[in-house]
Amino acid sequence: MKLKFVLITLFICAIGIAQNKGTVSGTLFDKESKNQPLPFANVVIKGTSIGVNTDIDGKYSINLPAGNYIIQFSFVGYENVETPVTIKANETIVINKTLGSGSYTLKDVVVKASGNREKETVLLYDQKKAVVIKQSIGAQEMARKGVSDVEEGLTKVTGITKVDGRGLFVRGLEDRYNNLLINDLAVPSNNPFKKIIPLDIFPTDIVSVIDTYKTFNTNIYGDFAGGTFNIATSKGTKSQSKINFGIGYTSNNNLRKFLTSKDATSTADFFGFSGTERDFPAIFGNVPSNRVLTASEASTQFGSGFDVKQTNSPLNTSFGILNSEKFSVGKNGNSLQYLVSFNFDNKFQYREGADRFFNAAQGNYDNDLFNKQYKYITNSSALVSLNFKSDRLNLTSNTFYLKSTENMIQDQIGYTNSATINNNGFIRMNQLTQSDFLNTQLLGSYKVSKDDRKNIKAGISFTKTGFQLPDRKSFKGVLLDDNTTAISYSGNSLYRQTMDVDGKFHVSGMMEYTWNFGKKELKEAHKLTIGYNSYINRMDSKFRFLVSERVGSNAVSFNTNSPDATLTNEITNGNFTYREGTNSTYKAKLLEYLNAGYTDVALKFSDVYEMNFGIRFEQSLRLTKYRNPGSFNDPYQKKSVDNLDILPSLNMKYKFNDMSNLRFAASKTITRPVIMEAYPLEFVNLDGTIENGNPNIINSNNYNFDLKYEIFPTAKELVAITAFSKLIQNPIERLFTQSAGSGGQIITYDNSKKALLVGAELELLLQLDRISDTFKNLSFGFNTSLMYSKVTINKSNTTETNPNRRLQGASPWLVNADLKYDFDFSSNWNNSVSLVYNVYGKRIFAVGTNGLDHYYEQPFNKLDLIWSNKIGKKWDAKFSVDNILNPKYSIKLGEKSKLPITESDLTIKDFTRGVGFSLNVAYTF
Repeated sequence: MKLKFVLITLFICAIGIAQNKGTVSGTLFDKESKNQPLPFANVVIKGTSIGVNTDIDGKYSINLPAGNYIIQFSFVGYENVETPVTIKANETIVINKTLGSGSYTLKDVVVKASGNREKETVLLYDQKKAVVIKQSIGAQEMARKGVSDVEEGLTKVTGITKVDGRGLFVRGLEDRYNNLLINDLAVPSNNPFKKIIPLDIFPTDIVSVIDTYKTFNTNIYGDFAGGTFNIATSKGTKSQSKINFGIGYTSNNNLRKFLTSKDATSTADFFGFSGTERDFPAIFGNVPSNRVLTASEASTQFGSGFDVKQTNSPLNTSFGILNSEKFSVGKNGNSLQYLVSFNFDNKFQYREGADRFFNAAQGNYDNDLFNKQYKYITNSSALVSLNFKSDRLNLTSNTFYLKSTENMIQDQIGYTNSATINNNGFIRMNQLTQSDFLNTQLLGSYKVSKDDRKNIKAGISFTKTGFQLPDRKSFKGVLLDDNTTAISYSGNSLYRQTMDVDGKFHVSGMMEYTWNFGKKELKEAHKLTIGYNSYINRMDSKFRFLVSERVGSNAVSFNTNSPDATLTNEITNGNFTYREGTNSTYKAKLLEYLNAGYTDVALKFSDVYEMNFGIRFEQSLRLTKYRNPGSFNDPYQKKSVDNLDILPSLNMKYKFNDMSNLRFAASKTITRPVIMEAYPLEFVNLDGTIENGNPNIINSNNYNFDLKYEIFPTAKELVAITAFSKLIQNPIERLFTQSAGSGGQIITYDNSKKALLVGAELELLLQLDRISDTFKNLSFGFNTSLMYSKVTINKSNTTETNPNRRLQGASPWLVNADLKYDFDFSSNWNNSVSLVYNVYGKRIFAVGTNGLDHYYEQPFNKLDLIWSNKIGKKWDAKFSVDNILNPKYSIKLGEKSKLPITESDLTIKDFTRGVGFSLNVAYTF
């Protein structure tokens, strides 16, 4: 009886309290999107912890006791709006507001679901709500941190570092363990020596959001153990036009003596569009024939020569143009938007330092060279995007083009092939490298049911790539003085090469059906996903070369920078000519295809516990056709790798409260080799080094486990710790071996038996005003990865020197940190200064064999300063200082060789990059 009395009393009190409450509701609109509803904005009662978020239609509603209040409306990147309101019992007051960008100081903002995904707080909230473990960086954060390309942007993500010219390392794992999607569609690399497109040629102006997945979910391809990156390209969500221009200076790179090929000095070459004068001579035809040129042919058939031009390198430059518009179509809220963007940048790069390798038979240098390298690099990009959106249909067409060129002059001074008496040996290489990437995509999504319970999306992508060395020429001789080189015509002292890797086509597609099921009021509680994605890739390659052949005299000397006149005279006088030395291995073909079907079930058992589980079936084929040394008429050898992989995935999330989650992920994935790691191409350099693919490489199988605990103190803050482990069967590794014939060094690849990796990650994103109001404009980001790895080699492998070792390419630790300070010079001049630091631990660059220890890539400390300015609504300016510490990058031989090492310096390669200063100004109109 007493219990009933208490319950009745509480019920009556509750009714009494409810009757004393009123309601404030309304809709928020986005001024920057022509007053469209603004979803996921923050609505807070000032001075209290009471608040809600607007829903997908921008609507909100709050119940409050009768009284006077101030309501705060806010959204990241927009001005705060405060409105007083008087609440009366049993009444509803409607307050609609429009938010736009302007001068603002934001409080903590909680963002729900996935609104404008370019904004930092939206992405952080998206990370918080997702069941899978992923991290994202959007256009807003990249702009704030002064990021200019996608590769640099991804280094702001936990556990990711980049290495000069070698791409991204995720959790210490190098490029071969990564994968790339663009708008959820598979794309090939434009460089067969890299697993994915070099992302430093991908400007952030054409990027909306980059998602990084370190764990597997069945809708993404199974080929990764490090990370899968999904780039969402810009669509033009508002009407704007923008132009930007930048200049840059790097110490010891710009405004200094610089060598450039005389054939790369035109205006077209400046913009990366050279002509056909550097192509392989047509007289040799399409099929090699070991042809020897007559004197007349050798004098007239080459459009390019060996001459170089010495100048002072100017400043680096960049510019870009962007225009986007959004239109209303009809009376049903339909919209049409387009975006057109073009970007160009160039840079002058100088490197100098040691360039060596050891002789495995003797324990001393086989090559001991000092390397000077001059590179002129250009990157161009263009994007055209068209998007139509209605209540139920969303269609997008994207076409983008990327082009990169690199004109390089490289001088190597010292000795090769252990010929220590010839320590003034000299090798000059003059090389043009160019790559092209043309991609067009059509994507669509459709709401099968009006209530958004059933959806379908599909897409198709066509890509054409090219990677060429149309003009790679070198001579090898003796440096008589600073300006004179002597060569002999025997021994292939003059060498001309061409390589063409022709990506005939790459076609990928995807189709996915999702069904949100469960009780009507919980329509998004559970989700079933069924999908299919695939790709087919066809690639051909040709590699041909010419060598000098003695006819009359055996030697000549000439001006090092201007040998063409002398060589032409030597040809005319019948002293030497050119002969094609290409063998039957010059041509190879590759066909790859993959078909995958997948299903995934997401179950939301309660507000605190969610789970995704699914399975993916991948049927793949890699067919390589090539010839062994011998006759040009021999039939192609065929190497086929055909697999059916069953890849399960499990992701679980337990929500302790609104601020913290515990996550677990387990999956099986695979690692396929980079194209050139498994491609039967022997790439020979005059310094004796040989790059050689291994067609007998097999795919790796990866078993992955992650456990992550994360806390979100506010909408801008994160504290997370992750434990992870991976078991990799048949890991692919780089190794150096000695050539049995020439004595030179072979760079090749092979499978070990297995590798075990165990590691942990710590991530912090903190606003420092939690320490003191003195630091209210400061924020701090920090992440670190620690990893232990152990490799078991195959018993048949008797060449490894120290088999008890870490995984090749895996860093035992890495650290990324940034400190940001926001301040205003005036109400129209907002500033953000960031100090960004990155470092990684010593890792195996190449596995040691034949008595030599491993080659180790040494730690590299990088410190950058970025000062971003927004002046009014039209002007943006960014000043950056890159690589402030200017450390030396180096690779060294380890100290545990089984051979007696007679050299005192174990450095294999080293150089310094220089300190970079850049200024970029943008105007929006």
